[in-house]
Amino acid sequence: MAEFKIVVAGCGGMSHQWIEYALTRKDAEIVALVDLFEDAAKNTAKKYSLDCNTYTDISTAIKETGANLVFDVTIPASHKNITVTALSLGCNVFGEKPMGESMQDAIEMQNAAKASGKSYVVMQNRRFNKQIRAFRDLVQSGEIGDQGFINADFFLGPHFGGFRDEMDSPLILDMAIHTFDQARFISGANPVSVYCHEFNPKGSWYKGNASAICIFEMDNGAVFNYRGSWSAEGAPTSWESAWRVVGSKGTAIWDGTHSPYAEVPIIGEEQKFLYDNQRVEVNQTYTGQDGHFGCLDEMFASLIEDRKAETDCTDNIHSVSMVYKAIESAHTGKKVFF
Repeated sequence: MAEFKIVVAGCGGMSHQWIEYALTRKDAEIVALVDLFEDAAKNTAKKYSLDCNTYTDISTAIKETGANLVFDVTIPASHKNITVTALSLGCNVFGEKPMGESMQDAIEMQNAAKASGKSYVVMQNRRFNKQIRAFRDLVQSGEIGDQGFINADFFLGPHFGGFRDEMDSPLILDMAIHTFDQARFISGANPVSVYCHEFNPKGSWYKGNASAICIFEMDNGAVFNYRGSWSAEGAPTSWESAWRVVGSKGTAIWDGTHSPYAEVPIIGEEQKFLYDNQRVEVNQTYTGQDGHFGCLDEMFASLIEDRKAETDCTDNIHSVSMVYKAIESAHTGKKVFF
């Protein structure tokens, strides 16, 4: 009998990665699929040849199958209800980002996890990449000294269609949490304040603000500067963003695609106006799976080892707060404190 009896809530496109992962595990079994449109659940079951029941209600699915784990791959508006319900019925929850549709939702979901004694872990797949983990190690190794200025550029022009085109803050609300979480991961720091200006430039095909500039003060004394746009045609950055971390002894660079590196000054006895630099390469030591599968590996390992996952809700709430505080700053035109 499988150790993990899984209910998958939400049968849209993103759920397929989660299902494909679950099917690779010998200790896991998908016992139910849940979707508001049951035909979507039935079609998904057929696609993957799953011998499981389909439902439109999460409570019924859990009670009738004896599930102990829920994959919440629903739309953000459903995350709070799915997560709180599943936790209250004794299930652990692995959920897609963001935690909720508001900061209050995220707080209530974290509190529900604490009250239940169960685990609620959030998907932050962009942490699980050999290059970003090498970049994190480089930044935190002391090679470039104390962090002072953390910069991330994110410029892409995706034509999604659908709900993102109609959102008020599509970039900040739907995408920026990845970069914000990466900033926390790379720096090992949490935010103290934020000033955000979001806008919708000419030529944008989004109804809401698809571009933004955010300035975060971090609790390690560094400043994190985010510049992003989802309506930027030409010269795209990586989806991982392009990073520059300036420290007291040098600078670390990662373009989001190639191996990160640092440059540090060659300081001799002679004082120079501009010092020559030497390049510092990094070792990529991460051997885990990439992206979603890597994060899911960590989620399952945390349950097996009875510990908090790297992206447990108690950690991820700091990334979520960066999103909602940035939007608050954009709406008020003021610096906002955490």
